[in-house]
This record gives sequence, structure tokens and C-alpha cells, in this order.
Amino acid sequence: MSDRISLTGISALGFHGVFPNERRDGQIFIVDLELYADLAPAGESDDLTKTVNYATVAAVIVEEIAGEPLFLIEALADRISRRIFLDFSLVTSLSVTVHKPSAPVDVKFSDISVRIERQR
Repeated sequence: MSDRISLTGISALGFHGVFPNERRDGQIFIVDLELYADLAPAGESDDLTKTVNYATVAAVIVEEIAGEPLFLIEALADRISRRIFLDFSLVTSLSVTVHKPSAPVDVKFSDISVRIERQR
């Protein structure tokens, strides 16, 4: 399947991390998501109900970032993927990248991220 919907740079405040100050103060997390689905029916019909509504997907991502704190961004990426599969039946596979640009690392860096790929 080569049909893809991409959402890039969805951000929200989350309280994920292993250190107490991360869980207390929070930080911005950024998510990129690629969804794979058969988009031909939507293209042929121009019908929103035959595709994956990216506005709704974006809202789900924000809910998950702002949701129950996790220790690892790996777990956050997994939680997002599970929720997408649960809520959007047309999605056959996906890629989730979680960026943690303010990670507490003692070296200079521009970004730290985790990317996972999952199939239904």
C-alpha cells in the first residue's frame, strides 16, 4: 500500500520522563505520524467518510501526549500507535516519531526522537 497521510510537528505539553522534574514540570513533545490506508475510495468519491480524518487524528495525538505520564518516549509512541489502530479502522500500517527536544541530556543536541513502525 503506497497511499499515505502525513502529519508533521503535532506538539503538546506532556509529563513523560524518568526524572521527577520532567513528570512535575512537563515539556513539549512533538509527534510526526505517517498513516497508510487505501485512499482510492476517498479520491474517487470526494467523501470524507471514506478516508482518515487528519483533524481527528491530530486531536488524538494531542490527547495521548497530554495523557497519563510514561517514563519512555518509546512507550508514548507505542500508545499513540495503539490508539490510532483502535480509532481508525482504515489504517493498515503507520509510523510514529516522538521528538523530545528538551530531553535532559548533558550534551548539546538539536533533537532526540524515537520512531516506531507498526502494522495492523
